[in-house]
Amino acid sequence: MLNCNDDLRAFHNKKVTLNEMQQSEMRDRRNANRTRLKRRLEANEDPVPDSHQSQGSYAMHTMVQEKNNDYDIDDGAVFLKEDLISSWGTDKTALGARKMACSALDDGSFNTPPAVLKNCVRVFYELGYHVDVPVYRQLKDGTLELASSDWKGSCPSEISEWYNDAVCTKSPDTTNGRQLRRVTRLIKAYKNSRESWKSKTASGFIISVLVIENYIADDRDDVSLYKTMNAIYDRLNWNLEVENPVRYEMLTKGADDSRTKFFRERLAEALKNLEILLDSECARLDALKAWKNVFQHQFWKVLISTEENRLNEESKQKKADLLRKGNSSLAIKAGLIAAAGKPALAHAKRTQAYGGKKNW
Repeated sequence: MLNCNDDLRAFHNKKVTLNEMQQSEMRDRRNANRTRLKRRLEANEDPVPDSHQSQGSYAMHTMVQEKNNDYDIDDGAVFLKEDLISSWGTDKTALGARKMACSALDDGSFNTPPAVLKNCVRVFYELGYHVDVPVYRQLKDGTLELASSDWKGSCPSEISEWYNDAVCTKSPDTTNGRQLRRVTRLIKAYKNSRESWKSKTASGFIISVLVIENYIADDRDDVSLYKTMNAIYDRLNWNLEVENPVRYEMLTKGADDSRTKFFRERLAEALKNLEILLDSECARLDALKAWKNVFQHQFWKVLISTEENRLNEESKQKKADLLRKGNSSLAIKAGLIAAAGKPALAHAKRTQAYGGKKNW
């Protein structure tokens, strides 16, 4: 497979994973919501969270850059069960707890007010991203229940612990987030590469599960990514269902799930585009075009342009070298002819000097 490992690493580091400034902005948004929630709950004389629980891609460190700032930060608010009491003296309902949190988060500063959703309160930002705040209650034994359609058992930290443990045990390296996490980010970046795909394809969590199931380590990230994508494709060919790795529940809807089917089709396209890399005669320019067709990102177009310019300059240099070699050869031949003709020319001049008579 033609080696584009350095190019893929650069793409991941510059255009896929969040840079330090973006990571800082995420923390600031998370902390601002925590502060807002606590301050306004206190002002409303409502209970405040006992703790907070980061979860999802934020906790797993698999967030990827989004073209339209369509970031989803999940940061749960955990209340003690005994604190969530209604005005009637009974346990606050799951809906009541979400409404309480939503009212506190809605301080009038948002163009679009926070909304109560089935499993969280969503805070919308003008730039396009949003923060989801799931509400939990903690029982005396330490277990958590999520405020959904009703209170239901949940442990958001189990997912991030499961994922982070797999990253540490399966990756062949220990730097730059480790390879398994980089491969996860790259596949998530591929699924997000076309705006029209987002509402049709598998979720980031499902993709993370599929990567853990089918990950193939390698010294090179480009090889690992290709092999892992191929393994996921083969897996989805025989089973489109994906199960939650820490709870007995399905993440997909039936044996013919439309989202995992759509993702499988997109994987088939990517693998088809990358087939040329396996050709022993594949040139670097062909390989770069293949990766561009997969990710549809300006990063690859710049590399392609650079390589085309390099090839053009190389071609010009070869032509110039051939021309110089050709002129040198002609000059040598001309010199030999001139040298051979000098005596005859001199003799002719002498005879012409005597009125053109032959001098025998």
